[in-house]
Amino acid sequence: MTAHVNTSARQDRHGTPPSLTDQAYEAIRDLIVTLQIRPGAPISEEQLMRRLGLGRTPIHQAIKRLESERLVAIFPRRGTFATEVNITDLALITEVRLQLEGHAAYSAAKRRTRAEQEELRRLLEEFDEPATTDADLMRLDTEVHRAIYRCTHNSYLEATLGSYYNLATRIWHLFLDRLPHVSEHIAQHRPLLEAIIAGDADQACDIACTHVSQFESTVRSAL
Repeated sequence: MTAHVNTSARQDRHGTPPSLTDQAYEAIRDLIVTLQIRPGAPISEEQLMRRLGLGRTPIHQAIKRLESERLVAIFPRRGTFATEVNITDLALITEVRLQLEGHAAYSAAKRRTRAEQEELRRLLEEFDEPATTDADLMRLDTEVHRAIYRCTHNSYLEATLGSYYNLATRIWHLFLDRLPHVSEHIAQHRPLLEAIIAGDADQACDIACTHVSQFESTVRSAL
């Protein structure tokens, strides 16, 4: 079934619509992270062009970007594949995220604008409306993380954390059906958002670090 990219996608903080390459990147990234493209599966540019309704150039450029983020592997004369998931990488990914997620939360609490505070309040309100599916919970988790990264106003930190978040979340999706307390894990975002909105940088940092540590523990409990 064809699933064209939404060309009315979000604008960046400067009000600029995403480029075709950005649209392709976000769509293919989400297909890989949510396991709609399974680990190790071949990736066809022609099929993605039909599925997303985009041309070859943005698809190709997006795939090259995803290769640099370790979600895609390109082998000469063999083809392009979604990378395999190696659970031993979880500790390494967590080691990086423990350093950066806390810093991002701290920076977000110090630098968020009034408009960004309103965006975070909107996300906070979603916790008052219980999600009905794991997919809804994961969507909310993703929105919260990416909103916090944007609030740092550090494009390098945002890009780096986004990449590691994608790798971690793909592992999460791999074990999602074995994890009984997904809603409790996602609910940890409520005090994190509250701390950032209030400008309590130290509290935000502490909560973010605890969240990342518990993420690894939760996944390992499902092994």
